[in-house]
Amino acid sequence: MTKPPSTAGLEDVVAAPSSICFIDGDQGILAYRGYNIHDLAAHATFEEVIYLLWNGRLPKRNELDELTAELAANRAVPAELIALMKMFPRSAVPMDALRTAASALAFYDPDQGQNSLEANRRKAVRVTAQMATLVAAFDQIRHGREPLAPKKELSHAANFLYLLNGKEPMDVEARALDIALILHADHEFNASTFAARVTAATLSDMYSDIASAIGTLAGPLHGGANEQVMKMLLETQTPEGAEKFVRDALAAKKKIMGFGHRVYTTEDPRATHLRRMSREIGERQGNTKWFEMSSRIENLVKREKGLNANVDFYSASTYHMLGIPIDLFTPVFAISRISGWTAHVLEQYANNRLIRPRADYTGAEHADYVPIEKR
Repeated sequence: MTKPPSTAGLEDVVAAPSSICFIDGDQGILAYRGYNIHDLAAHATFEEVIYLLWNGRLPKRNELDELTAELAANRAVPAELIALMKMFPRSAVPMDALRTAASALAFYDPDQGQNSLEANRRKAVRVTAQMATLVAAFDQIRHGREPLAPKKELSHAANFLYLLNGKEPMDVEARALDIALILHADHEFNASTFAARVTAATLSDMYSDIASAIGTLAGPLHGGANEQVMKMLLETQTPEGAEKFVRDALAAKKKIMGFGHRVYTTEDPRATHLRRMSREIGERQGNTKWFEMSSRIENLVKREKGLNANVDFYSASTYHMLGIPIDLFTPVFAISRISGWTAHVLEQYANNRLIRPRADYTGAEHADYVPIEKR
């Protein structure tokens, strides 16, 4: 019997065709539906990118207005779900709370049980709109506060910062998060997206697909690196302290979080924009400490190890200056990536085939059964 070829971690294995996202790791190219991430980060809004991922093209003005209104109208979550979240332990890990709450959204979706294209597109709107509300609501609840009601007149990014911090953000802060959401929106068949597609391929429902993705994103090898970056910055406190920390870690052959990437051999194109955002927010707030520390670390790791900063490195200081708690960094990733997850789920449903790979069996062969009395 001929064994199927095996590759650890499915590295460089093409699993399926997709028209959503293109990556060239050698050239440092990331594109959504053919649009370079640099152009989208410079000119688009997150709402435009959501439309692009779902529909394969950028929206016309009336189409963008319609989607923006739909998202705003669906931001509120059912009161029953808020009551459920109040029963979560205050000490619950936010990603665990998000996974549970996102799954529970299925109970209150009027299209639950319907698997038509139209029904699934409506579900995509609801779960994308409500993801940010869930994250902010849990943060309010765990601090003993009542969740705020979403504001329909605010953009998706600005509304989240309002729900989280209790005040409307400055334009530069809202735009910074808007760009961060664009940069994290999709990344081809990353682990969480692939998990969503595997679940969708069984023809399970949208919320099961998203729960699979959230559970996968929660793993420290996928969504948690920027949390570790910020903890490092907080521990060291000064550029000099940060440099000493990194030198000691390199001498001990420890991994510095936020550097290197499975796909990119050059600079992660998303890091280019997050670096600039970290600097600009620091300058606007009159405190460039976190950017200066990050820059010192980046230059040292590049010089000593030849590694480039990835998307996680500068997102840490950017999120921290936006008032986002460290343990919400990964949930914010989900607030963005829900747009890509839902796009991939819709694509999977549209041309579905059950995803069922083979294993490279390495166990024993021809074992003879021995009765238990003789073992």
